[in-house]
Amino acid sequence: MRSALLLLLLAFAASAQTPSQAAKTQPSLGFSPANMDRTANPCADFYQYTCGAWLAKNPIPSDQSHWGVADELEERNRTILRNILDRAAVNDPKRSPDDQKIGDFYYSCLDEAGIEKLGTQPLKADLDRINALTAKPALPAEIARLHSIGANVLFTFSSGPDLKDSTMNMADIDQGGLGLPDRDYYLKDDAPTTAIRREYVAHVQKMLELLGEPAAKAAADSQAVLRFETALAKASLDRVSRRDPDKTYHKLPLADFTALAPDFDWSAYFKALNTPQFSGLNVDVPDFFKALNATLSQTSLDDLKTYLRWHLIHGEAALLPKAFVDEDFRFYGRTLTGAEQLEPRWKRCVSAVDADLGFALGRKFVDQTFGTEGKARTLSMVQQIEKALADEIHALSWMTPATKEQALIKLRAVLNKIGYPDKPRDYSTVKIVRGEAVGNDERATEFEVRRQLNKIGKPVDRSEWLMTPQTVNAYYYPPENSINFPAGILQPPFFDNKMDPPVNYGAVGAIIGHELTHGFDDEGRKFGPQGNLMDWWTPEDAREFERRANCFVQEYSAMLAVDNVHINGQLTLGENTADNGGMRLAFLALMDSLNSHPAASIDGFTPEQRFFLAFGQSWCTNVRPEAARLRAQTDPHSPPKDRVNGVVQNMPEFEKAFSCRVGQPEVRMPSCRVW
Repeated sequence: MRSALLLLLLAFAASAQTPSQAAKTQPSLGFSPANMDRTANPCADFYQYTCGAWLAKNPIPSDQSHWGVADELEERNRTILRNILDRAAVNDPKRSPDDQKIGDFYYSCLDEAGIEKLGTQPLKADLDRINALTAKPALPAEIARLHSIGANVLFTFSSGPDLKDSTMNMADIDQGGLGLPDRDYYLKDDAPTTAIRREYVAHVQKMLELLGEPAAKAAADSQAVLRFETALAKASLDRVSRRDPDKTYHKLPLADFTALAPDFDWSAYFKALNTPQFSGLNVDVPDFFKALNATLSQTSLDDLKTYLRWHLIHGEAALLPKAFVDEDFRFYGRTLTGAEQLEPRWKRCVSAVDADLGFALGRKFVDQTFGTEGKARTLSMVQQIEKALADEIHALSWMTPATKEQALIKLRAVLNKIGYPDKPRDYSTVKIVRGEAVGNDERATEFEVRRQLNKIGKPVDRSEWLMTPQTVNAYYYPPENSINFPAGILQPPFFDNKMDPPVNYGAVGAIIGHELTHGFDDEGRKFGPQGNLMDWWTPEDAREFERRANCFVQEYSAMLAVDNVHINGQLTLGENTADNGGMRLAFLALMDSLNSHPAASIDGFTPEQRFFLAFGQSWCTNVRPEAARLRAQTDPHSPPKDRVNGVVQNMPEFEKAFSCRVGQPEVRMPSCRVW
């Protein structure tokens, strides 16, 4: 079971017999001068200059909320995954255990006729348990059951590294329970937010009607859901505050935690969830649980049961009959993101397998796309960019020797993970039954919930990955001090072995530098070399860092995300710091490389110009206004245009490469820089 907002891709729509035929071969991707708008002035709007022709030629498909070069790569990867799943879904007794699981999961997802025939029957046992609740003391056990299948009710409970002893996993409990994408959707009173709340209430009402409630009762119940979730939202920590690890680390003895919400039977909850024994846990937001105690006491049992029913069907809407799917898409797709229609069914089913059994699917993907050579080439570039950061730290004028020494120790300890995990994930205990779409999803989710809970009290496995190999993304993970680059993104347009070094450094090199810089942004800098939350800064260096970081806050806060909505410079600070630092490191590494292997101009562009053009083209993206508005409120990344222009404005190297002058828009004075 998953959030419909995060995985709209699962709202099914097409017919399913045996797996669908192979999709068309995707066109080749990568950097090209043909993507440029040469009528634009690079010193006035570099994003338009480097991406203008691409933006004009690539309107957003009707089933998407945005469309960019990364989405093109995702489409290509998805087609590869589809072909893998088409073969695995053939009901052959000689299939390997993993092929049986991913194949039958995919087949069941495609089986629209079977899903329509079953209706809501797959949820009957869960609904019956909720409806049978006669007193609030029975709630904890039912909450545990719903959590085990992934329902986002009340709060979240799992495991995670102890941020002050990152070698060990501990229990972790956090705020949760909302159906809208952020707490502010419940709290703000501007016209667009108020309109979305009205649409949300109407959506909840319609979903409850589809479940069988009379219209009048469903209307009243949807208001009850909004009231309850608004109370949870008021107690929730905002997104900007949650970026500060000091504000979400509160290690408490179990008895002290249970005293925060004494009216909830935590023993019954943990027993029903069958958690390992533990004596303490991290409570991300203690005030949330104090408020939760009061909110549960003040809310009637009938309203709580309605709330649980809503989140049950909300989480599984994508696997229910078409009426649920369409209504789910109407709100979470069309209203929130502006998408005009559902993606084709096969795409959503590929994404469903990826979400539930992604590492089994990923092994097949890696065999076809990556290999050891790609891993070695990427590692070499990572090492060059790490060297550039070491050189920069040595040369920093604003940092004292004591803090420099600690920064270099942390840099040397960075763990590089490239391509795919060394150890396969064992899905042998997951039962996948052909024809049971909801059941397969629930069992796969139960497996993952159990896998996470079993980590409590055990050493952290630093070889584990948080993203599947086929993911078009990358990440820095503070508790490991690791940078992670899945095979899915190490392909054109981000990395292309046929391209000259300036292009690869401008695209994937900037991504590598970005993730590395995250270890030293406003959040990452609070973690030490082994991933422990610690202060390794002198007070004067910390103050200087914050002063320099505030330059980014002011720069990006002045930019418009859409209409009259500004970028939240505090929310996006970490990503903006990483964008700027990553580009500088990639440029320095390229210059070092060119010292021994000079590059010529190509297509009339110098190596330095091609570096910046490749960076800009890696972010070419069209975005619907609804999606832009949603992202401005919830996404810690700045919009694509501002990620490009915001960076080049701060780089004298860009100014020199394109002969820009002080006073032009892409020359910021004074420029912002941390690393």
